[in-house]
Amino acid sequence: MKIKKDENGLSLFEKGKKGLFYLIFSRMGLVLGLLLIQVFFLLGVFQWFEDFLPHILGGTALFTVVMVLYLINSRIDPSAKITWLVVIMLLPVFGALLLWYTQSDIGHRALKFRLNQLVSQTKESIVQSGEVMEAFRKEDAGAANLVQYMQRSGCFPVFNNTSVTYFPIGEKKWKEVLCQLEQAKHFIFLEYFIIDEGLMWGKILEILAQKVQEGVDVRVMYDGTCEFSTLPYDYPKRLNALGIKCKMFSPVTPFISTHYNYRDHRKILVIDGHTAFNGGVNLADEYINHIVKFGHWKDTAVMIKGEAVKNFTLMFLQMWGIDEKVTEFEQFLKYPALGQKNAAGYVVPYGDCPLDGDKVGERVYMDILNRAKKYVHIMSPYLILDGEMETALKFAAERGVEVKLILPGIPDKQIPYALAKTHYASLLDSGVKIYEYTPGFVHAKVFISDGREAVTGTINLDYRSLYHHFECATYMYGVDCIPEIEADFQSTAAKCREVTPVTVQHESLKLKLTGVLMKVLAPLM
Repeated sequence: MKIKKDENGLSLFEKGKKGLFYLIFSRMGLVLGLLLIQVFFLLGVFQWFEDFLPHILGGTALFTVVMVLYLINSRIDPSAKITWLVVIMLLPVFGALLLWYTQSDIGHRALKFRLNQLVSQTKESIVQSGEVMEAFRKEDAGAANLVQYMQRSGCFPVFNNTSVTYFPIGEKKWKEVLCQLEQAKHFIFLEYFIIDEGLMWGKILEILAQKVQEGVDVRVMYDGTCEFSTLPYDYPKRLNALGIKCKMFSPVTPFISTHYNYRDHRKILVIDGHTAFNGGVNLADEYINHIVKFGHWKDTAVMIKGEAVKNFTLMFLQMWGIDEKVTEFEQFLKYPALGQKNAAGYVVPYGDCPLDGDKVGERVYMDILNRAKKYVHIMSPYLILDGEMETALKFAAERGVEVKLILPGIPDKQIPYALAKTHYASLLDSGVKIYEYTPGFVHAKVFISDGREAVTGTINLDYRSLYHHFECATYMYGVDCIPEIEADFQSTAAKCREVTPVTVQHESLKLKLTGVLMKVLAPLM
């Protein structure tokens, strides 16, 4: 392994252009080839059933009716039901078999079982202070009820004695991360959706390698899709050679599985059990505007210090422990959280698992909208809504709450951008105000309401985040930085163009057609 050290920090491989020859003969090329073979095989099997089953069941019409009745009475999200109804009506037997395959837990049965096991084991690992919960309930019973709901799906106590620092841009978060990493004494946990070598990760990696030499337990976990775009398959081994423990979540293998549908979209950094970072910022240079991809990259993050950090420690250890025989929860949760006695308000770091049936991320957002009295201000990179979420946004505006959305002015993906615009007219009709960030791409995920409560984390307003990803966020009530979050929203809005019925009408025909045609597939995106 070649280790390079320069002004950008450490680098463990040399980037270069990867042409067609490389793709065909690389491990990824082999994996993709084998996956395509399996896809064609399954298509062949489904086609055989398409021709064969109707003769047994008495005709395609009867089979279609049965499957439609099953779908209508299932617990699938209503918007997704429409998508599947269209597929089944157009391709009756093929669509039904595809529905069965995607809804069965064949591909992710082991993952679901193990995660449920870990969540069950750790349900009482962090004790909820009755005194804190009672004080919170006296201050705001509605918000306390929301926290009670969060605790249905995991061990997510509400804490006071926790300070929160808000970062309105990725560069500021990165600089503070470097400073806090230098102070680590016992352990460093990193769990990120994207890691890419460059200045940001190079400087972090340089410190991590040094901390390993000092005896600090350093662990890194990233999503397996990085192999498609940023890191070589053997990158965990390269980090292991430095003494850094590393895992890929759900690495890509040459076998078709529903397991791949569930990605680890979380961004968590925990230091010694008393400091944690959360937000939208991944570990790649575009997130700190060192390189430019889609104009100026607007992102946000928070640093929390104090007792609430335990929630993030537990979340990381649960994901790390999926393939471990021996769990380490007690070992790392015993480290003192160094409560911040003068910190105002309440903090709840929480997670959202796509396999437990609770849409925690979406319901937290909806509850904030439903309880808001004056305003709800939102930043999100995507806007691909189900019926419930769209209704919540519209209802809040219709009852007099100021609902404002900031979305990207320069998109990173054209289809999601087109799909977002399919919601504009309906939202505007209800009084929702929409703004597009003229300088570039908004990757922030922020909700702030009435100057008292806010959420920032990894949860986008799209189907993948709300239904299919492992996510996490930080819920804040009455903390000192909430005025800073609102000020950042207003500052960002001042750089935006406002969307109006006239601008919607004058959108390009190509964009409109893309949105209309892809709308039926939105729940799958």
